[in-house]
Amino acid sequence: MAAESRADAVQADRDYILQTYLKPDFVIERGEGVYLFDTEGRRYLDYVSGIAVNALGYGDPEVTRTIAEQAAKLIHVSNLYHTAPAGDLARRLVESSPAFDRVFFGNSGTEVVEGALKFARRYARDRFGEGKTAIVAFDGSFHGRTMGAVAITAREKYREPFMPVMPGARFARYNDVASLEAAMGDDVCAVILEPVQGEGGLMVADPAFLRAARELCDRHGALLIFDEIQCGMGRTGTLWAHEPSGVRADLMTVAKPLAGGLPIGAVLLSQAVADTIHVGDHGTTFGGNPLATAVGDAVLRRVSDPAFLAHVREVSSYLDESLQDLAADLSGTIIELRGRGLMRGLRLASPAAVAREAAQRRGLLVATAGDDVVRLLPPLIIEPRHVDEAVAVLRQALK
Repeated sequence: MAAESRADAVQADRDYILQTYLKPDFVIERGEGVYLFDTEGRRYLDYVSGIAVNALGYGDPEVTRTIAEQAAKLIHVSNLYHTAPAGDLARRLVESSPAFDRVFFGNSGTEVVEGALKFARRYARDRFGEGKTAIVAFDGSFHGRTMGAVAITAREKYREPFMPVMPGARFARYNDVASLEAAMGDDVCAVILEPVQGEGGLMVADPAFLRAARELCDRHGALLIFDEIQCGMGRTGTLWAHEPSGVRADLMTVAKPLAGGLPIGAVLLSQAVADTIHVGDHGTTFGGNPLATAVGDAVLRRVSDPAFLAHVREVSSYLDESLQDLAADLSGTIIELRGRGLMRGLRLASPAAVAREAAQRRGLLVATAGDDVVRLLPPLIIEPRHVDEAVAVLRQALK
């Protein structure tokens, strides 16, 4: 694409698209494997992967083949009718997650968080009557942008411009059992948490904290909701990030990587919760459409394969060692390493946005999490050589 055409594309965005994101001036044209290419032929190693969406990278043959085959047969008919792909993906989700028995499909992370909140309140009303409506979330949390999801998102800058948002939310300190205990009460219908926080700076939940959350929910008749929209689907080296703790939730939200880049979300529910949800209580037009669920079934089958997860753990270990070496060499710049698996954060002594832009100029795309954390979310198919390439760029960008 000529420079004039690139400039036209950037200008069209600025003229016609609501400006809710700050974007660089290049235009992404295509992707291949773990790399993106702009319209002027520059190559970027992608450690954002669509904000943890493109788990299988770009141009994956099975994903593109499944899209083509399913699109030629059926894209959408609504939830007024049965389609096989939705049932296939729901079965695979349930079989991969022994705590859950049912699935509700939506179109995005925030939509399925909204659904989980509704299901929790419906359950509480059915089992306990009116008044049990409070929801406990945590500092550093991010659950989405709709009025319910933003109400349980901790940072005030996301909530304050839209007040009043959904009432009944309260916040405890992440990984602080005493703080959670103080926030609990018999008016609480649910506790929602991310086993690894994304926007909140890549903080990892202590297994003892997750066990305490389960115990406190049981004590107060509340449901425990795991938000695995960003940390789930193999990113931490197990299929679900909460798995190593052995703690079971009552609901779980899944979205970003589930359909390889197509919009999809899912709420997984225990049968006890599902029994309180009736026809007409909730709905969606596009959720569970045949195209997204057919691709989702293919992606989940791949990602849940033990050999695939073993690869993620192996390359995660190499990334961890490489980041430890980098942090030791740049101890005045990198204050702390956070995260788990291929969901890593570098807390810096300087603004993370400056480091992001410096890496971008050198051909590496990274994200940020707050003001001082560089966030690394590469496709799960990266190899050690891609770790070497990324760390070499980070070394230059952080000097």
